[in-house]
Order: sequence, then C-alpha cells, then structure tokens
Amino acid sequence: MSDFWKSVLNRRMLICIFTGFASGMPLYVLIQLVPAWLRDEGVGLAEIGFFALIQLPYTWKFIWAPFFDRYWVKRFGRRRSWMLATQIPLIASIALLPYFDTESQLFTIAYLAAVVAFFSASQDVVLDAYRREILPDEELGMGNSIHVNAYRVSGLIPGSLSLILADHFAWTVVFPVTALFMLVGVGLTLSIKEPSSEALAPKTLRKAVSEPFIDFFERNGISSAILILCFMFLYKLGDSMAVALQTPFFLDSGYSMTEIGLVAKNAGLWASVLGGITGGLLMIKIGINRGLWLFGFVQIASILGFALLARSDHSLWLLGAVIAFEYLGVGLGAAAFVAFIARSTSRAHTATQLALLTALTALPRSFASATTGVLVEKVGWESFFYLCAIIAIPGMLLLFKVAPWNQDQPNLKST
Repeated sequence: MSDFWKSVLNRRMLICIFTGFASGMPLYVLIQLVPAWLRDEGVGLAEIGFFALIQLPYTWKFIWAPFFDRYWVKRFGRRRSWMLATQIPLIASIALLPYFDTESQLFTIAYLAAVVAFFSASQDVVLDAYRREILPDEELGMGNSIHVNAYRVSGLIPGSLSLILADHFAWTVVFPVTALFMLVGVGLTLSIKEPSSEALAPKTLRKAVSEPFIDFFERNGISSAILILCFMFLYKLGDSMAVALQTPFFLDSGYSMTEIGLVAKNAGLWASVLGGITGGLLMIKIGINRGLWLFGFVQIASILGFALLARSDHSLWLLGAVIAFEYLGVGLGAAAFVAFIARSTSRAHTATQLALLTALTALPRSFASATTGVLVEKVGWESFFYLCAIIAIPGMLLLFKVAPWNQDQPNLKST
C-alpha cells in the first residue's frame, strides 16, 4: 500500500469520524432541537432568541482547558478520563430537558441547556487535544477534514431524525432517544488507547495556565507568533462577512423561502462535505501550506461569485452554482485552516492552546455579525461583496510569512 493510502485508510481516520460525530451532536441539539421543542410548546420567539446566550461556553472554554492538561484519572488516562467525564453528563442532561415545564420552569430549562453547552464545549477541548496528539503532521489535513464533515453530518440526528420522531412521539421520548446517540462517544472513549503525552503534562495548575502562552511565543518568537495570531483572525474574515447575512441577501435578490431551502441549503451542505474531503486528500499530496494558498484563492473567488449573483437576474441555476462554489471553498479552506491551527500547537499543552486558538478564530464570526448589516445599508450588496473580497487579501498576504509556499512547516522564529 502506498504512503498516500496509508495516510487515508488507517484507524486514526476512523477515530476522527467518531470524534466529529460525538462533538457535533450536542451543539446541534442546542441550536436545532431545543428551539423546535420550545416553539412547539408555545414559547415566544424573543425567549427562544435569548437561548443563544447558552452557547457562551464554546467561546470561553479556554478558561478551564488548563484543568484538562493538568489533572486526570490515571486509570483512564489524561484524555480518555475527561472524555468520559463529559460524555456521561451530556447524555443525562440532554435526556432530562423535556421533563421540565416550558411555562413555569423556562429558567430551569435554560440552566440545564447551559449545562449541556458546558459539557459539550469541554468535550470539544479534550477531543480536539486527543485528535492532535494521535495525528502526525502529514495527516492533520485529512484527519481534521473527516472530523469536520462528521461534525456536520451529526446534525442530521437532532435536526432531522429527532424532528421526524417528534411528529409521532412525545418530547419526553424524543430527547432521551437523541441522547442515546451520544453512546457513540462513550464507545469511542472505551475502545481507544491513550496517546503518549502524559509525560509532557504540566506539573502544577499554575504552569498549566502560564506555560501554553510561554511555549507558543518562545517556540515561534514574539513577532512571528503575533503574525500567526493575526493570520488566524484575518484568513477567513472576508468569507465570514460575506455569508453572515446570506439568507437576507437571497431574499433581497428576489428568491423565495422555498427556493432558498431547496436550492441554496442543499447545494451548500453537500458542496461543503465534498470540499472538506477533497481538501483533506489534497493536503496529503501538497501539504498544509500550499493548501492554505490554493484554498484561500478559492474563497476569494467564491466571494466574487456573490457579487455576480447580486447584479444578475433571478436564476436558480446561478443561485445553486454560486452557493455550491462558496461552500466548496468553505470546505476546502476549513480543512487547511483547522490543520494549520492544530500544527501550531505543542503536544505538551494541546488542550489549552487549541482552546485559545479556536476561540480566536471564532471572533471573525462575531465581528461579521456585528458589522455587515451596517455596511450593506451604506454601500449595497454588490459593493459589499467586493469589499469582503478586499478584506480577505491581508490574510492571504500573511501567508508569505506564516505558511510559505515551498515550506511545509516553516521555522517562523528565523523569519
């Protein structure tokens, strides 16, 4: 078997399927199943909207990530013990949600949903660290691509199967059945081996908090470390802004809800999955750096596709093509970007550094949500998309420093 196929067809890639599924399931319960249940029970849209605040643990997970690097139950190991410690409460808390009254105990439901979010974000920290520790650098692109795609596919359980079940069974049946799918994560935890990283663990909690920062800047040098952080913020900023108000843009362009649902959403899902898998396979051949360059240009081209749609007449074929190309770029770019983030961490501080860096990369989405509406009102849709393409350029220019074309893993400290 060639080295290429050894990097694709191995047990590590199979593990990445299960980490993605276990990681995505709880989030989609919160953003798809819980709102559907609340609305079905007559809860107002304003109250349901406030439930978005329960997702804060996904942003602030780096605060408690050092505990996962420092402490663990020796019998299960540094990563597996925390996997099990988050997965069991997840199953219980998801199953218990519908047993509270939506009229008199809405705050209790919100607190319990926040518990789901906390353990879900905590599980993400540990699964991300485990995946980084078992994947060699040349497999980071493919492994993370498989993880991300399994993450998306897991949304079909709470976002599709559970909703179908709700038409035939009570919510007190639907939620426990949905929760049982988290046994996939428990089975993963019990069947995998602990990576050999315990010897690198910090000896005190203080070191677990401080050493990830010290290590990151010492390993790269202060100036290069700052460039890496700037790159992580800027690389997907233009793309995040372009898609932040995607559905309102389609509506303003004259497309109906049905057309958006049937054409745009389906084209986006499968193109994103295809892009992720293709990106992972390509990076085994070309490496992470070249993947960032190529996929970055695809992202810019996909933004310009929105500008073309903004100045064109009503066309379902064009709508589907633009959306498919955009999400193809998202899938390709995400595969390389997530692999780059993982490669930037140290195996001694994987949990904390990954939690910090992924929190940083989530900021562009918040920035986009806060600014795009104002920009569109001032300049219009077509000019807005041209602006998004321009905003994507600084992140591409930083590639000369952080990911040179002819170097797979540059020594940034010397640049």
